[in-house]
Amino acid sequence: MVNRTTETQPDSEIQACAAKENLHTARNAFTDVTEYRITYNIYKATYAIAHALHDKFSCETEFTIDILTVLFPFIKLLHYLKAVKFRTMIGETVYFDENGDPVPTYDIVNWQPDAFGDTKISTVGYYDGSALPGQEFVISEGEIKWSGSQIMVPKAVCCDPCPNGTRRAAIKGLSICCFDFIRCAEGEISNTTDSTECIRCPMEYRSNAHRDQCIPKQIQFLSFEEIMGIILVSLALLGACISIIVFVTFYLHRHTPIVKVNNTELSFLLLIALTLCFLCSVTFIGEPSGWSCALRHVAFGITFVLCISCVLCKTIVVVMAFNATLPNKNLMKWFGPTQQRLTVLVLAFVQSLICAVWLTLSPPHPEKNSDYFKKIIVYECHVGSAIAFYYVSGYIGFLSCVCFVAAFLARRLPNNLNEAKPFPFNMLIFCAVWITFIPAYVSSPGKYTVAVELFAIPSSSFGLLVCIFAPKCYIILLRQEMYTKKCLMGKIVPMNH
Repeated sequence: MVNRTTETQPDSEIQACAAKENLHTARNAFTDVTEYRITYNIYKATYAIAHALHDKFSCETEFTIDILTVLFPFIKLLHYLKAVKFRTMIGETVYFDENGDPVPTYDIVNWQPDAFGDTKISTVGYYDGSALPGQEFVISEGEIKWSGSQIMVPKAVCCDPCPNGTRRAAIKGLSICCFDFIRCAEGEISNTTDSTECIRCPMEYRSNAHRDQCIPKQIQFLSFEEIMGIILVSLALLGACISIIVFVTFYLHRHTPIVKVNNTELSFLLLIALTLCFLCSVTFIGEPSGWSCALRHVAFGITFVLCISCVLCKTIVVVMAFNATLPNKNLMKWFGPTQQRLTVLVLAFVQSLICAVWLTLSPPHPEKNSDYFKKIIVYECHVGSAIAFYYVSGYIGFLSCVCFVAAFLARRLPNNLNEAKPFPFNMLIFCAVWITFIPAYVSSPGKYTVAVELFAIPSSSFGLLVCIFAPKCYIILLRQEMYTKKCLMGKIVPMNH
């Protein structure tokens, strides 16, 4: 007997046994007793037949005897063999399924080099088909030896798996198992390993810093709590309070010449319209809703037309009153108090009609806009019908131009006719504010668009209020003797009193 033999060894290298070999130290295929798989299978088969024979002789009367069992006695034994179920000495349950197959049990083996340069088969786990779901495989990873005696599992690809937040991108000219990692773009995520594409987040969500989860975007609108909103609301309320104070001052001095010559009814109506202009700017602040979006645009359009209509009528009245003093002129009968009220009513009615059509066909509505910023949703009011919005704005611009022209024509009236003096400068400020507003409105993103509009409304309203009523209030409260009826009668008769 030899210690080791191989098929590649020549006969000259085969050594004869000396009859003094120690079987405890001999290592060859004949002395390897570490693997008993075949022996164990024979053991199970023998015991299975033994249990079948035991059941056959114990339950003889329960089996129906027919011609097949007489001709083929093993069929009777096969009947009992299918019903066999027993446990081996190592705890394994042996039985057969409905197809006559045994329960699958496999050893998971690993071929490993030994100290002598040979290859040994080492069991590193097993598979048990009778185990509970998820517990069929049992592997001892620490006992596995990979090629080159590595303990770690060798890579099957030339790149590590793509982590979450990235996607795979093939490298031109290399195998499919070689790829680059590309970080998902803003607004896209990848929450699985080795993802081939990124998933875009819904409109109201954005990707987090790791690009592996969609998180809600911040919703932005001009609120009452922030500093900008507080300042704009305070400015609007201040203008409304000043307008009311001027209204009360004019009402208490309504019988004085300075108030009478300034066309009392139009002055009161203008002050009411200015108060509404200041207050309508408050509707632009806060979370947009259906009613607030409709109210802010409609109130803005109607109140500003009402203001400009009053200024236009006052300008026309001043011009006609001055020209009425000329020989053979009687223009005031064509533009008396009734015609003045009717003019303001008609001009405001046209704007109201445009707004009514606007609200009926395509009214303004709240909209979440994510075009300005990637991480912020701007909650704003969409104008609905752009054509209706242009009509409303264009009508205000048209009346402003007409009023500016009329005020320009009234600039050379007598010095004692103070009513018409501030009109050109007043309308110049008004037009300048809104001309400047257009590029600022277009270029301002998000909530700053509303802030620009809110700044323009009080600014133009303050221009009308200060230029028209500040000189009158100064005279009424401090220098009333400068503007008596006697001073006015020198050149002009009061307009409608």
